[in-house]
Amino acid sequence: MKLIVFGATGNIGQRIIQEALNRGHEVKGVARHPERLALSHPRFSLEAGNVLDPAEVARLVSGYDVVISAIGPARETAEDPRVVVQAAQALIEGLKRAGVRRLVVVGGAGSLEVAPGVQLMDAPGFPPAWRPIATAAREALEVYRQQGGDLDWTYLSPAAFIEPGQRTGRYRVGTEQLVTDEKGESRISMEDYAVALLDEVERPRFVRQRFTVAY
Repeated sequence: MKLIVFGATGNIGQRIIQEALNRGHEVKGVARHPERLALSHPRFSLEAGNVLDPAEVARLVSGYDVVISAIGPARETAEDPRVVVQAAQALIEGLKRAGVRRLVVVGGAGSLEVAPGVQLMDAPGFPPAWRPIATAAREALEVYRQQGGDLDWTYLSPAAFIEPGQRTGRYRVGTEQLVTDEKGESRISMEDYAVALLDEVERPRFVRQRFTVAY
């Protein structure tokens, strides 16, 4: 398949690209600062682009089978976390203009339930520093739910803790509830998160839905 990945230079975006290439897909990466990614592969191209501009999104995604958004706020510039909300709106409009239907989004974990009616971000002990991005990610999910009806979108929430690690190829799946292990912990490596995302790209099971993965 022909895949295009927005947020290509981020930690998760890079791992999604590598997983996709390892599976034989043709991949274009899009980033505001493409010079930050030094990757050479015969099936990979990289281009500068603005995911917040619907017209530019439409131009970039035209002809691609699946659009993947790994957009997040740039930490080095303390960017407003609501960039993920603005990106959601621009992606929906841009994909509609281009006639591309399939969109898979790297989402947040804060809006997953840890008890009936209680989301992770509202539970005791949730780090205050994480609240702004968790709030923005929750709002972005609602944008997809309410405005993405013309698209075949999927929103993939990670475990509570996601960090660089090993690719094991294994994970467990949930939908609206945080997935935890026998110790009550919720973790996934970025590498296995990328595995789960590409599995959904290749074999869609959660169209117009959110799902989550953890060990």
